[in-house]
Amino acid sequence: MEHYRVKPEKEIHLKDYETNESSAFDGKKKDGKKRLLELNEELETLQELLYAEGKHKLLVVLQGMDAAGKDGTVRHVFEGVNPQGVRVSSFKVPTAEELAHDYLWRIHKQTPRSGEIVIFNRSHYEDVLVVRVKNLVPEKVWKKRYAQIREFEKMLVEEGTTILKFFLHIGKEEQKARFQARLDDPTKHWKFNPDDLKVRAFWEDYQQAYEDLLNKTSTEEAPWYIIPADKKWYRNLLIAETLVKTLKSFQMQYPANSVDPSTIHIE
Repeated sequence: MEHYRVKPEKEIHLKDYETNESSAFDGKKKDGKKRLLELNEELETLQELLYAEGKHKLLVVLQGMDAAGKDGTVRHVFEGVNPQGVRVSSFKVPTAEELAHDYLWRIHKQTPRSGEIVIFNRSHYEDVLVVRVKNLVPEKVWKKRYAQIREFEKMLVEEGTTILKFFLHIGKEEQKARFQARLDDPTKHWKFNPDDLKVRAFWEDYQQAYEDLLNKTSTEEAPWYIIPADKKWYRNLLIAETLVKTLKSFQMQYPANSVDPSTIHIE
């Protein structure tokens, strides 16, 4: 995963990152899917341990263009985990109450508590993406937010939250193919939103906005990973591998019970 991590000291350019590669895995697609099933089982066990121990917090941020696979990542990577300890938060257009507060107010409320994994399907980064591309706020406003977001995430980390941020890097032609697949399959018509085509018209603007946020907000404590997203199986595999490795690094243990089980007799 080191190849995909955006290092704070090195400026990256998205054009240098392939969207359709799978170089970190030697096997074929079927082997990747088999490996993912093994990781699902590991993740299920580790997530239960995380919840039982109740000491660590994990925040997973998913960002990417429409059809990059944010929903699919949640569905396939977290298959089988206990929903009691995993929560998905999606951030849509702010409500009137949210607009009356600072832009991070609604975000902070959704961060994980001890023992919990929270997945942000879109996130606070929309406030340096869509607001920038659509000119919803002046440039002098959104430019300040990079530093504010870095400080916000630094505070979360210092308070015990581990943050993993994944940019799902999809190619423009692959996005087109996935949109068309939604139109061709009646069972997927509900997933197609004509507004997605309006966003697609600003492809280059969004690519530049993503490139800037990756360069300005990937830190040692809260790194960004650029995940090639054209191959769904590979996307899922990379993220699952990173999650399992991160959870293992916590060196968690089940808490001891104050009651000696040998003294309990159930009639």
